[in-house]
Amino acid sequence: MQSARLKLRTDAEQAARLFFLLKGILNGIMPVTAYIGIGSNVASSTGTPEETVRAAFAALERLGRVMAVSSLYKTAPVGDIDQPAFINAVAAVETELEPEAILSELLSIERSFGRDRAKALPKGPRTLDLDLLLVDAVILQTDTLTLPHPELARRRFVLTPLAEIAPFATHPVFGITMSELLRELPGDGPNAPDAVVLVP
Repeated sequence: MQSARLKLRTDAEQAARLFFLLKGILNGIMPVTAYIGIGSNVASSTGTPEETVRAAFAALERLGRVMAVSSLYKTAPVGDIDQPAFINAVAAVETELEPEAILSELLSIERSFGRDRAKALPKGPRTLDLDLLLVDAVILQTDTLTLPHPELARRRFVLTPLAEIAPFATHPVFGITMSELLRELPGDGPNAPDAVVLVP
């Protein structure tokens, strides 16, 4: 019975994805999959960092269809270590937006959770941090956006949740998968495996 329910759910997801793709083709727009890194280490109007990250999953519907969300992970801060631990996650969103428009929406969502990057301390505490990590195989360099995210391949707190939901997604510059990038990280320091802990 459980396998039958799983098959029905998978079939429904495939049908929804096909509908979204056909809609984009008919409109002359091909949807893409954007991977969003999510982090929080201070309370927002939504609640605790865990509650904030879960609320952010729902807020990402503004971009398109949220296809997958990772588990939540507790991570020690990197850089400015005199601050609370972070709750991190990754979401995959199917969207018709261009990368710059995705970034604009992400910054708008951050502001709605009480974060203004113009006033916040770099690498300091934050109610919500939304990073555009990857958009399919797009390689982009502008004044405001670099794709893939330049720190993607060096951060266990990003690769762990990303490899959970998209283990075979390929880094368009390095040509290897997220799972492979995760395995290549050093085993000590801020990238030690025990530095990223699954939230029960």
